[in-house]
Amino acid sequence: MEKPKRRLGDRKDGRLLRELDPMHFIVPLIYPNRCDNEAYISERIDITSINDYVAKRNESETDFPFTMFHIIVAALLKTITLRPKMNRFIANNNMYQRHAISAAFVVKKLFSDNGAEALAIVYADPEDNIDSLRAKLYKQISSCRSDELDRSSDSMDILNKMPRFLAKFLVYLITKLDKHGWCPEFLIGSDPYYSSALLSNLGSIKLKCGYHHLTNWGTCSIFCVIGEKKMTPVYDESGNVSMHETVDLGLTIDERIADGYYYAKTVRLFKKLLENPELLELPMNEAVEY
Repeated sequence: MEKPKRRLGDRKDGRLLRELDPMHFIVPLIYPNRCDNEAYISERIDITSINDYVAKRNESETDFPFTMFHIIVAALLKTITLRPKMNRFIANNNMYQRHAISAAFVVKKLFSDNGAEALAIVYADPEDNIDSLRAKLYKQISSCRSDELDRSSDSMDILNKMPRFLAKFLVYLITKLDKHGWCPEFLIGSDPYYSSALLSNLGSIKLKCGYHHLTNWGTCSIFCVIGEKKMTPVYDESGNVSMHETVDLGLTIDERIADGYYYAKTVRLFKKLLENPELLELPMNEAVEY
């Protein structure tokens, strides 16, 4: 994504928003911490259409099969693309529009108590769709499951091997750099808390949906928790009931970046894309009626 010309006050990862309404200008000044401004949204998604779509696409795909997680990542990235206020963040009491659109997640190298974890980020371009994003996911996941450490984990490992007093002092300095957007790329290159949205697929480890906190570190304004699939009674317009497979999503959002009406329309679009996954074959920036 092409970055606009940088002006005084801009960050390398975002443009300072200079024409905010009075409320959105004042709120970051009186509520400076992201963790103090968490809003929670819960949605239950009927995944019948996702299951049908995944089964159809996997008829000819065996090396890296489509999964529900791919659909959710693509739907969230398309939602953020079409709803640009969701790609804002607040740092040092200022609001910024992020340059890139990205989704981050943790990859478990081995499903065991001692299995290591790696950090992954996928970036979406305006012309991307479910197929190109799935290819990017494949590249990221394959890299994470290798023996190599990602950049952020490698940097943390260096700090972990230092004397404790020195590591604490360096972390203190890094947090000051983070506040102003001056953290070097080798420290935050794969840090999920510098992404547009961070996802946690709890369903993959057989856990029910919940909510995850935001952090004052980094710039991430959205956290999406994916729960375990389950059968749920669904009622039609006539009141007839049938059992459908569903999944619960728990969204934690920095409430300062937009208002409730904007969030409501955003969630409506997100749900529309999940219930109609064929729409994800369109480019990220192509509008959808919802």
